[in-house]
Amino acid sequence: MENKLDFIASGTVTSPRGFSAGATYAGLKKNKAGVLDLGILFSEVPCVATALFTNNKIKAAPVVLSQQRLKSGRAVAVVVNSGCANAFVGEQGVDDAAEMAELTARNLGISPKDVLVASTGVIGQRLPVERIRAGISHIALSEKGGHELAKAIMTTDTVPKEIAVAVRVDDSQFIIGGVAKGSGMIHPDLATLLCFLTTDAAVDIDFLKSSLRRAVDMSLNMVSIDGDTSTNDTVLIMANGLAGNETISSGSRLADVFQQALDQVCIYLAKIIARDGEGATKLIEVAVTGATSLDEAKLAARTVVSSPLVKSAVHGNDPNWGRVVAAVGRSGVEVVESKIDLYIGNICLVKGGHPLPFNREDVINVLRNVEVSISLQLNLGSGSATAWGCDLSEEYVTINSQYTT
Repeated sequence: MENKLDFIASGTVTSPRGFSAGATYAGLKKNKAGVLDLGILFSEVPCVATALFTNNKIKAAPVVLSQQRLKSGRAVAVVVNSGCANAFVGEQGVDDAAEMAELTARNLGISPKDVLVASTGVIGQRLPVERIRAGISHIALSEKGGHELAKAIMTTDTVPKEIAVAVRVDDSQFIIGGVAKGSGMIHPDLATLLCFLTTDAAVDIDFLKSSLRRAVDMSLNMVSIDGDTSTNDTVLIMANGLAGNETISSGSRLADVFQQALDQVCIYLAKIIARDGEGATKLIEVAVTGATSLDEAKLAARTVVSSPLVKSAVHGNDPNWGRVVAAVGRSGVEVVESKIDLYIGNICLVKGGHPLPFNREDVINVLRNVEVSISLQLNLGSGSATAWGCDLSEEYVTINSQYTT
């Protein structure tokens, strides 16, 4: 079986067949007149759909509503806003989210139960529904509208985050596309804030659920910006089947290829989220190998990449490698000091638990790169994992000290 995966130039969530999107400025973002803040994603036919949501015990109203509706395993559209999280506002929040869905359904001529809702922004403020009412009627959907949607879901993001890949397997062809937003309040527990994935492949619902979980666990759940988990985190995938392929299920001919493609899409979005962390100047990649298990490797990598001391050292180009071993030592995973190898870039600083002499300027030059890799070899087993994060800058404090002012 021959297969090929190609990244689509300017690919986005509407690259798969049958999907369209659009966005408008509804006045939801304070002090950002004219900036897109309300959008719709739509499939011309009903989709098999599933999602993963925040593990925060305080769940935003759109999360509650969408969780309930996805029990059917079906969706046709998503309406999403930025500028207001619609979180921690009581039953009124659920009513407002339901009205967003109702307005969208009426505008599209579909059933409200087929419309999911997502929001992002400030917590504890009621959604200005009157602006939503006016805004939804102004949204024009198009096949290129995914680019607008990617911008409409941004808050402190500095760049839109979108991708699409085309997959060819013998005589079958399908596309997976996606958009995401995330820059702060991100930590492994769905470190995404919002991510919408689409495909024109026909996919069995049970396989779609397991495939999404696997892809997220190795990508979006391996990102940490600041150690905080949002109330609104949502990763949604919709499959409309318009590619006309045989339905993909566990163990079927196309299952592995679909999984690999979805993994690549999610890893790309995870890395661009980490690179765009609030105030970030560098992407940090931490690879852990030789852990006693996959879970131990994940925990070690996430602990190092989320360490404020490691993040600060990278920001300041400080070759203080002791912060890395201290972080892995407190992570709770099994470590043996005499077996640890540590690299920054391609420079080995610790071998078999023994610190090695090194040229400080060489390591400083590595740390000056916009992408910094840290490798830890624990040499205890076969578990390996990679996590992504960013440096901690003065700008992070500035952004978050003025978020609502």
